[in-house]
Amino acid sequence: MLMLDGVGRTFGSRTALENVSLGVEAGQFVCVVGASGSGKSTLLSIVAGLVAPSSGTVSLAGTPVTGPGPERGLVCQSGAVYPWRTVERNIAFGLELLGLSRAERTARVDWYLAETGLEPLRRALPKQLSGGQRQRVAIARALACEPAVLLLDEPFGALDVQTKEDMQVFLRQVWRDTGTTVLMVTHDVEEAVYLGQRVVVLASDPGRVAADVAVDLPADRDLTVKREPSFLALRAQVEDLVRAFHRART
Repeated sequence: MLMLDGVGRTFGSRTALENVSLGVEAGQFVCVVGASGSGKSTLLSIVAGLVAPSSGTVSLAGTPVTGPGPERGLVCQSGAVYPWRTVERNIAFGLELLGLSRAERTARVDWYLAETGLEPLRRALPKQLSGGQRQRVAIARALACEPAVLLLDEPFGALDVQTKEDMQVFLRQVWRDTGTTVLMVTHDVEEAVYLGQRVVVLASDPGRVAADVAVDLPADRDLTVKREPSFLALRAQVEDLVRAFHRART
């Protein structure tokens, strides 16, 4: 279980996060939304171990988070794939750092190439890929190390609408196939409701948990669910919460 207990973070005189407490059960998919100034990306950076909290603690399976580690995979909006490595060698990168045998690396890379639909592109370089394909590579690379938690920071924010929806379907399928715990930050409320089992709403200035909304939708859902009254009602509920707890920065 991922636990945040009373987490706060200040940058000089500005308080980005204040007393954030949040638990994510193993295997859950939780999305975090909020207006600008709510500290969404700061929160994810703290969980990733890239930024230390000013107060409070973060733990994973009872072990304190004190820095980056292979048990937490991180994918950002840019994807950050290595341009000089082929698709398969990008996916293998973390496995090389872990010191896995060549046979085990090959087996894992082959599985994630098939799972993410990248097998035909295994020897392609990133410059030959579309934006969505590069994000698939970044997600596959993070998951190949079999982290306990996958952290996603606006992973589809730079994609066009059609590609974004394709990637949402892809991500839900990969999550269900792997059973990996996912904590995702997004500004897109529709995306959060479609993907998540829970949507956590952060208030702004300082960032703090304002609401934790259970997504009561079928586990096996496709894009048509976005037209269902139950989905539209949940989206409206979360959008209203984001607006209600947003306070313009001065």
